[in-house]
Amino acid sequence: MKLQRKNMLRASALGALVVSGALVLTACGSDDNTKTADGTAKPSAATGEIKCDDAKGKLLASGSSAQKNAIDLWIKNYMAACSGVEVNYKSSSSGEGIVAFNQGTVGFAGSDSALKPEQVEESKKICTGGQGIDLPMVGGPIALGFNVAGVDKLNLDAATIANIFNDKIKKWDDEAIKKLNPGVTLPSTAIQAFHRSEDSGTTENLGKYLKAAAPDAWTYDAAKKWPAPGGQGASGSSGVASQVKAVDGAIGYFELSYATSQNIKTVDVNTGAATPVKATGENASKAIAAAKISGTGADLALKLDYTTKAEGAYPIVLVTYEVVCDKGNKAETLPTVKSFLNYTASDAGQKILLENGYAPIPAEINAKVRESIASLG
Repeated sequence: MKLQRKNMLRASALGALVVSGALVLTACGSDDNTKTADGTAKPSAATGEIKCDDAKGKLLASGSSAQKNAIDLWIKNYMAACSGVEVNYKSSSSGEGIVAFNQGTVGFAGSDSALKPEQVEESKKICTGGQGIDLPMVGGPIALGFNVAGVDKLNLDAATIANIFNDKIKKWDDEAIKKLNPGVTLPSTAIQAFHRSEDSGTTENLGKYLKAAAPDAWTYDAAKKWPAPGGQGASGSSGVASQVKAVDGAIGYFELSYATSQNIKTVDVNTGAATPVKATGENASKAIAAAKISGTGADLALKLDYTTKAEGAYPIVLVTYEVVCDKGNKAETLPTVKSFLNYTASDAGQKILLENGYAPIPAEINAKVRESIASLG
């Protein structure tokens, strides 16, 4: 454990976090040793570091499916350490999570994008004397998964990605794609582009990337609701991944964990760097480490650079926030909210991300997250 902490501190000093391994967790089950025989995640040895404090009863939460695999492990470990406490996270979408939070039906919500001003204003009705704030907890790449018979490697740039998803590029042997993939035999197969059918922070983050990196091709404002014509909708990251896996000619976007667990090939992104960048946790870390805090006070919303050309920095990234009240949390759930989030933001909690293909929150930012959690009331 001392060596692990030493390594994490060294990574912080360099301004980037080293991420190794690929996520092998999946709701459909996988051939790995992170699950028990019934398909649920195993508790880890780190449970001894969890401080249950005054946690008790049931804590409901919901939102982003991007962090589902991490949340599943966190909950398994936490409940193994804290007997009599039940944490139930409904993996749906960021949009649904925020709605549930602002209706007061959950203790916290997971969202792949920070609260908008009108959502903060609405949260004041639930957070008596306070408001909703964003605590960055999980980072990682948004992978572009593809399924094109005979094609094992694919490079795309921002403009080409935009024109595929806005229905302007319709065939895989389009000249724009061929130009980016010299020597690759591309079929004339029709492109089947899949997007999220429900409001999604993953959709919004992809939109932010396309708007910043290819403004002439992608003329839509970033939003949780899919804005472009054409394409086909599917429910959740798992639904999009399943469609891509099943349909020849398909392309879709989802967190790297879903691509890894289903053996879906992913696009390398041509950012203008010397070499197209692969979607990996390590490469996402290089982008997230440069993020700036744009929130104020206890709110720690981040501003990401989607136009980076740094070598090895994967630009299509997201950060999942846990949304909580800074003040005015329900007395019956506040101790559990603080105890659980203290664990997810701890060295042991972030190490789970390091081991499972996500990108941990940079140490300097994470230290502020812990301070915000401690101040919750």
